[in-house]
Parts: sequence; structure tokens; C-alpha cells
Amino acid sequence: MTHVSPFLWFNNQAAEARAFYANAFGIESRTDDLPVGDDTFLGALSLPGMDLMLFNGGPHHEFNHAISLFVLVKTQEEVDRLWDGLTAGGGEPGRCGWLTDKFGVSWQIVPEALGRLMSDSNRERAERVRDAMLNMDKLIIADLEAAYNR
Repeated sequence: MTHVSPFLWFNNQAAEARAFYANAFGIESRTDDLPVGDDTFLGALSLPGMDLMLFNGGPHHEFNHAISLFVLVKTQEEVDRLWDGLTAGGGEPGRCGWLTDKFGVSWQIVPEALGRLMSDSNRERAERVRDAMLNMDKLIIADLEAAYNR
């Protein structure tokens, strides 16, 4: 079976990023680095549901919002932990569950409740949830549910 993994190009912070992401997700960082040159690093991190490849390739490219890593979570505690962990050290909150970490990588931290509430056949309820989400940075499940139940 084919396996697809995001491959992130850093200037010289790939090892730091791997430790940062492992900490944010509360997992052990893999140490199977591949030496690909004197100052080049290629490493991996197994996040829930995917492997993330990290590479020091130099300052030739920067991250932008054209791609993000989507993280679907079950609870508000998971939203809070990942939001706080990924914005730590200079990350920036964005709108509607999006954030940019201190390395410039874009993430979406989305509770499962959002999809459930927005897919309701009652369009008025679903639109209230959408409108509530559009006014949030970090998504708050209780506020989404309150909009749904109004």
C-alpha cells in the first residue's frame, strides 16, 4: 500500500521543529535521522495518523498558508493542548481554527463537533454554527454548540 507523508523544508531548524511538534502532541520523537550532508538533517516524526518528514534544505523556500496540516480532535482539551502547544514560542493564532507555528507552518485544529454540527440538515442551525466559527480564532466546542442550540 502506498503511504503519503508531508515533507517540510526548513532552513536549519528541522531537528528543533521535530522536538517542538513531539512536545505539542505529547509523543516521543523518533531518532532515525538520515545524514545527507555535513549540515543537512533529514528526520521523521510519527504524529497520530501520519508520518511527518523534516528536512534542512536551506533558506531557499518559506512556508505559506497555501497548505496546512489539518488535525481533527475529539475534545476541547485536545483543542486547547494543541493550540497552546503549536502557538508556543512565537506562533500566531489565525481565524476559524487555523494557526501558524513559530516555524511558519500552518495548522488547522478542528474538533469533530464542528463537522457534525455544520452538517445538520437544518440549514438555519448549521449556518449559526458556521457564523460562530467565522468569529473565532481557536474553536470552542461549547460556543459552537450554543450557536447550534439557539
